[in-house]
Amino acid sequence: MTDQLTVEQTRQMLLAVAATIEARKEDITHADQAIGDGDHGIGMARGFAAVTELLTAESFETLDSLFRKVGMKLVTSIGGAAGVVFGTVFSGGAKSLTGKTVFDSAALASLLEDGLVAIQTRGKAKPGDKTMIDALAPAAARARALAGQPLDRALAEVAAAAYQGMEDTRAMIATIGKAKTLGERSLGHPDPGALSTTIILKAMADYV
Repeated sequence: MTDQLTVEQTRQMLLAVAATIEARKEDITHADQAIGDGDHGIGMARGFAAVTELLTAESFETLDSLFRKVGMKLVTSIGGAAGVVFGTVFSGGAKSLTGKTVFDSAALASLLEDGLVAIQTRGKAKPGDKTMIDALAPAAARARALAGQPLDRALAEVAAAAYQGMEDTRAMIATIGKAKTLGERSLGHPDPGALSTTIILKAMADYV
């Protein structure tokens, strides 16, 4: 049972996330080729390669500084809308973690909830629009319900909630972003951003 992580262990967890994104690059690319422009996997891999360099070169005293810098690095290195969205998850998610040095289930809930609010404030997308929010919103809700539980249990259920949310996007017609132009042709395919979100959370769960 793992109740919590130190800042250093959280840094190691994010390195594991970065390695997983690189390993799953082709899967993300394949999903994006179906309903996007095909470059989401390349962008995510590029962004998390830059995160690996950051995390290898620097040490961090608090969770907010760690997540904020990771978010900023993703914004500048993924590029485009995806960079803003995924960077905002981390940098926006750092809001309630100021000065904290323990990553537990409560910190996880704060990270996902604040990240979700920050993305929705910036991008105006909502659940059902066939975006990464369809994976992140149920994950954040599950994290809040499990705040206070051991971190390993919480993350496993949060990753499962994200996966189900991602699977649910197959039945949605995209109403925002590049896939919007496809209309009903976007049916049957998962949203690439929801897939990336699920991969990130599953990698976190696997590390813990």
